[in-house]
Amino acid sequence: MKKYFLLIASIVLLIGVGFAGDTLTIYTYSSFVSGIGNEIKPVFEKMYNCKINFVSMESGNIVARLILEKSNPKADVVIGLPQSQIPKVLDENLLTPYEPTDIASIVDKSFLIDPQYRVIPFDYGALAIDYNLKTISNPPQTFEALLNPEYAHTLVIEDPRTSTTGLDFLLWTIGIYGNNWQNYWEKLVPTIKTVTSGWDSAFQMLESGEAKMMVSFATDEAYNYYYYNGSDIGVVIPNGEAYVMVEYAGIVKGTRNLALAKDFMNFMLSKDFQSAIPLNQWMYPVTNVPLPKVFIDHAPSITKTITIPLDQISDSLSNWITQWTEIIVK
Repeated sequence: MKKYFLLIASIVLLIGVGFAGDTLTIYTYSSFVSGIGNEIKPVFEKMYNCKINFVSMESGNIVARLILEKSNPKADVVIGLPQSQIPKVLDENLLTPYEPTDIASIVDKSFLIDPQYRVIPFDYGALAIDYNLKTISNPPQTFEALLNPEYAHTLVIEDPRTSTTGLDFLLWTIGIYGNNWQNYWEKLVPTIKTVTSGWDSAFQMLESGEAKMMVSFATDEAYNYYYYNGSDIGVVIPNGEAYVMVEYAGIVKGTRNLALAKDFMNFMLSKDFQSAIPLNQWMYPVTNVPLPKVFIDHAPSITKTITIPLDQISDSLSNWITQWTEIIVK
């Protein structure tokens, strides 16, 4: 009877473990879920006989959520961390080290910013100013030109406190102007039409014609050509110096689905996943997969980039956001 009881207990325990690994909870942003998430979800679920539970939120809120749940994590994997958030993530010890099996396939080794592989790059793209071709015939070619009165109340920006796109735009201007960035933003305020909480709502304003310009990505013109066989959106990179945002993913420390989370990290560097990035994320893959023709024809080439050292971001980001907020809410 005792052996029988132990056998039943073991079976129950094994079943419980099996069920615990059936669902992989992934924190990410909404456009990931509605875009590439829809495409890769059934592929991964079929490969590993599991379920994916996407939990979406504003991109700038993801790290705060992970910190809040640090002692009792609810997520297994996090997707969509830009390099600007990596210092905070690593300082808070939120992620588990794991080196994916195909790590060598990442073309640009400078994207590998953590030697412990707690964060793994999966796509990248350059920020740009998108403008409505019907309402703006002479787009600003420099950051200084954005200050001209003809662009008053035309630019939609994203809030750096809740949006990674907004945060990276702030860092872009800091990279251009250095210690004089606050003076630039004081002058930029009249150009700003509104500040949105995230990229999605800003892009809706541009597409609907409610906004003439927005902070977005250099591939948006290609997006319109792909879906509409033409474009009402033009793209310009002020000063010709792009800020390249790299997006990272990682395994949440304390996950109860570690094996499945590792499988997903491997999957993100696979040909299936990387090939789906351009026409879903409208970003560039980090591995050497062919790009769609529309990227080659309608996405501007990037020749000069602006970067800010991670240690400087780590030391100053909190103060920068506080100073930005004081300027905007005056």
